[in-house]
Formats: sequence, structure tokens, C-alpha cells
Amino acid sequence: MTTRLSARAAIASVTDPGSFTELPAPRRESPADGPLEWTGYADSRARAATRTGEQESVVTGTARIGGHDTAVISFEFGFLGGSLGERTGDRLEAAYAHAREHRLPLVSLIATGGSRMQEGMLALTQLQRVARQCVLTRAAGLPQLAVLRDPTTGGGWATLGAGADVVLALPGAQVGFAGSRVRPADADPAAYSAEGQYAAGHVDAVVAAAELAGTLAGWLRVLAAPRPAGPVDPPAALADAAPPRTGWDAVLQARHPDRPRAAAYLDAYFELRLPLSGDRAGGTDPGMLCGFGLRKGRAVAYAAQCGTATRPAGYRTAARVVRIADRLGIPVLTLVDTPGAANDAAAEHAGAGAAIADTFAALAAATVPVTTLLIGEGGSGGALALAAPGNTWVTPDSYFSVIAPELAAAILKRPPEAAPATADQLRIRPQDLVALGVARGIVARQDPQDPKETA
Repeated sequence: MTTRLSARAAIASVTDPGSFTELPAPRRESPADGPLEWTGYADSRARAATRTGEQESVVTGTARIGGHDTAVISFEFGFLGGSLGERTGDRLEAAYAHAREHRLPLVSLIATGGSRMQEGMLALTQLQRVARQCVLTRAAGLPQLAVLRDPTTGGGWATLGAGADVVLALPGAQVGFAGSRVRPADADPAAYSAEGQYAAGHVDAVVAAAELAGTLAGWLRVLAAPRPAGPVDPPAALADAAPPRTGWDAVLQARHPDRPRAAAYLDAYFELRLPLSGDRAGGTDPGMLCGFGLRKGRAVAYAAQCGTATRPAGYRTAARVVRIADRLGIPVLTLVDTPGAANDAAAEHAGAGAAIADTFAALAAATVPVTTLLIGEGGSGGALALAAPGNTWVTPDSYFSVIAPELAAAILKRPPEAAPATADQLRIRPQDLVALGVARGIVARQDPQDPKETA
């Protein structure tokens, strides 16, 4: 069990001391026992108010987190299980509206059991109100961050939680649409945990309580940072490699086990980067690194292949990040490095084609500039899906091909030993890609004596 803080204690745990200012609660006239005149409801509310010192299940206001002004929503689980009723909806709607009016990011500290039974369908329809506010705030280009406390279930998870751009969770928190009393008796409890939701791609990170304030401050720092005026520059090459003499040399260089990989490029490029994880459809791909970071004090989103066959979850995660960046006006950097899309039966069952198509679509629809650097293997459409049309660069130890030379030889009914000659015919070397107009240029190696610039 995690420690269940009150709404105000949760706010105090992540905000700068003395910075919280509560928003006024909207007034609503309703019968004493609520809209359904549920016998005893007024008494239940009175007992909850006495026990918690609150008049409703949420506290809303503004505060600073790491020096950044934010709108804050915090649920009081001690007030009727943090449930959502009409007055809860009023407060949530007002908080979202305040965030939009004052151009503030919104942080939700969620602890709720779902909709309030004593208000029936009128309580359930509050989810539509919240969903509408999420959409309006998204359209306004403002980031939404959610922290999943214990428990986060029902409509609170399915709106404020899962609908946020960045979803963080406290260790051990119960997280799931089904609350503990309505799950199947034989249900695996791990599926309803923060850790289980992270493994399934629905949570970006599980963060210890002691680290939560710093993590939120880091995210707000990145998301509040200035945006570059145009496309970001591609990273410098990390390997001391010359452009290959033959096509097969290009393949061997790109496949060398000691060649620098995506993590090294990202570490050299960013002074701060924060990862996003998961495709929000039940999957993760450790071979795709995604997130946001600071480059020379400016915000940049990234999606980077790590040299493995990219799985459908990886493509969907990359598309998700590109769309978030587009809404927030943040340029994107992609690093291409894959022998191709995963082609096993599991990948097909998981929708490989649809996931690749979605990534193509996300980049094609992006209104923010996208920069791509090919850092290793560029295997067919599985690599091209992450490549920016007209702004793709290459390293000297990379190649891009319509298909792997060995497979091209097989399709052409050539013997295996014809693969090197086929590689030459395909014109896959970095210098070939520039000559063909596929790439803008070959990036130079970073001077090891030139320290990385920091904010």
C-alpha cells in the first residue's frame, strides 16, 4: 500500500512552499440529498466534510512547481472515495478554464474511486464534461500532466489520467478502470497496479514519492522552454568513420557491434531529456526511445530507433510523441536505425502495417519542423516511417536501402554471394543517398575537444 495523502498534503508535497492559491468553488443549488434525493446523501457529505475539512472531493488552484506557474487539481480520497459528482465536475471545469485563460500547464494529482453512485447518471456524465475540457485544453496547446495516486480507478483514470500528455504514477498505486470491488475474482492484481500499467504501455514512468516534485519540475521546465525558430540541427556523428568505399562496406560499418547507438547520440545532444513510454494500446518497445528534452535551452521532442527491428508498439509510441509535440509547437528530432520493422507473427497480430502507417501519417501531418539523422541501418519502410521528407541527414557509418542487400539478392534469385554486388547496385552508401536527393548531407564528427553547450 502507498501512503494516501490528503488533497492538500499531495499539493504541498510537489509545489513550491507557500505558492498554492485555491480557486473559488462554483456555486450550485441542489436538493439536500442531491439531484436523485438519495436518502442519507446529505449526511454522508457532512461526515466527509467533517473528516477531511473539504466541501468536495477535489481541491483546485494555482501554484508553482520548480518555479513554474501551473494550474493544479488534487483529489481528496477521504471525501466519498474521491468520487466525481456534479459539484466535482463544476470545480474541474473551472480549473481547466482557468488554465486556458491564463495559459498555464495543468497538473492533476489523482486519487479517486470513480463516479458517485448517489448522483447516478448525472455523476457519470461528468466524465463527458471532463473529456471536453481535456480536448479544449489540448487544442489550446497547453500540456497536461497526471500523477496517479492510490487509487486511480474508474472515470478519473479514463479521463484526467489516461487523457494526459504525460502520465506519472506512484509506486504501488492501484490503477485501472475497474475498482477493487468490481473486478473478476480471479483477476491478476498486477494488471491493476502502477507497475502493471507501465509495463503495458499506459504509464510513462513510475516515480518514487520523494522524486515526484523534481520530476514534475523537470517536465515543466522542458515544456515551458522556448522553442527553436526552425528545424533543429542534426546531431554530429559520433564515430570516427570515413564514407564507405562500396555498398557492402556501408552495410558492414552500419552493422558493426561497436557503432554508436541512439542512447549515445541522445546523451550527446541533450543537456536534459525526459522519457515517455508506451503506445497507450497495451505495448512498449525498448528499441524505441521517445520523449522530450532541452537542446541549448530549447525544447525538442525525440523518437529514436535503437538498432533493433522496430515493433508496432514502438511505431505507435513515436507517432504519439510526434502528435504531442505538434500540439505543443515543439520541433522533433528522429534518429533512424533499424534493420526493418519486426516481421514475426506477433508483430502482424499487433498491427505492424497499421502502426507503420500511423507513423508515416503523424510525420506527414506535423506542422512543426522535423529533423532526421540516419545513424546506422535504414531498413526499408520500417526505417523510412521515421524519416523527415526533405530534412534527413546521414552519418558516414550508415546506409539506407529499399530492402536489405541479402534479401534483394534472394528476391532477384541471385546466390547469397551476390549480396555485396547487389548492395553496390542499390546505391545505399551515405554519399549515394546525398547524390540521389534522399539525404541533405553527411554530418561531420563532433570535435571531442568542443564541450557540449548547456542551458
